[in-house]
Amino acid sequence: MAKPKVFEKPTGLKDYLPDAVAKLRQIERDVLSCMSGWGYEQMITPTLEYYDTVGVASSTSDAKLFKLLNHRGQTLVLRSDMTAPIARVVSSLLKATDFPLRLSYHANIFRAFEEEAGRDAEFFQTGVELVGDPSPEADAEIVALAVASLKAAGVSRFKIAIGHVGFLKGLLDETLPDQEEEQSQLKACLLGRDYVGYREQLRQLSLEEHVRQELEYILRLRGGQEICEQAMKLSSNESAQASIRHLCEVWDALVEYGVSEHVLIDLTMIGDFSYYTGMTFEGYASDHGFPVASGGRYDNLLSQFGRPAPATGFAMKTNRILELLSYGEDTGGERVLIAYDRAGRAEALAEAQRLRAEGVTVVTERMGIGFTPPVQANGCYKYGGTVYSDFHRFDGQKRKEAASNE
Repeated sequence: MAKPKVFEKPTGLKDYLPDAVAKLRQIERDVLSCMSGWGYEQMITPTLEYYDTVGVASSTSDAKLFKLLNHRGQTLVLRSDMTAPIARVVSSLLKATDFPLRLSYHANIFRAFEEEAGRDAEFFQTGVELVGDPSPEADAEIVALAVASLKAAGVSRFKIAIGHVGFLKGLLDETLPDQEEEQSQLKACLLGRDYVGYREQLRQLSLEEHVRQELEYILRLRGGQEICEQAMKLSSNESAQASIRHLCEVWDALVEYGVSEHVLIDLTMIGDFSYYTGMTFEGYASDHGFPVASGGRYDNLLSQFGRPAPATGFAMKTNRILELLSYGEDTGGERVLIAYDRAGRAEALAEAQRLRAEGVTVVTERMGIGFTPPVQANGCYKYGGTVYSDFHRFDGQKRKEAASNE
């Protein structure tokens, strides 16, 4: 195996330069502040977890987990999501805390992908979990908070598609009973948004024409309140009916939140993780091929940690949002450069301290051999690749000479 070159990084990993980091941190602060305003309290979990607990429960396939051994020979994993670690904490450190729990987080996540374009092995998520509330109102709160969080992040044009895994499961159980492999193939097509492949799979199955048309019709079930009414007529399966009733109640609450203009019902939505048990959703920004937010209900996960409880939540892909926003401009507010010589140092540093106390960003530079004054243009000053709003110069030696000449 060839030795990596000195500047190479592992596939899927990135360096973030100062301008990008400034914007990333701004997004993080703004979104966490929004979540705090809804009553969600931030927590932090370890980057490393045990494979036999969080790794297994995460629902990320083994092939996508980064694994390593500790000094005892135990298998550890880099966290591949935040939902499973938070489920562990809720069932242990927060075991005595009453439900409902509203928790938020911001963290880096690791998943090992094949060398595919646009897939990061390390990425950032900011999200929430609402644990202990099984109601449609809880799901609606999560979707409404996702809308508010995307707006707080600076995303202005987006749509959130919501669905329910119970509807598709009930419909497939009704139309393809005891045909698990065929059901899995159809689900895989929907998960990958491969609608051509979905129709092809239907044509290959031995189905009565009305059943094939019924299964193909779900591709049209995208829209508003009217989709619920159409879906209720499509299947008589009790699970499918109950799922649609739940989704109708979620939609009604979203109307009351005033966010339904950002939401559409999409009954082909089944979620990217197997632990989803109810409503799922994905948020798409305009002109971006990947979802920038996703979430849903996972009522069975916490039982794996010994504290069964319903739960729902979502995560924003913060680094994908960063790609949507311009971050070349200065985001640090007022920035001042102070230059000084040896005699003017005390005065210069005192002034820098005063300005910093007022919230101004201040950079100090000792003048000497090689010091080049900043270039002034359009009312700003450029020095060392950075633009400053103001420039102060403290020539203490010149002041002393001028005073002595007087």
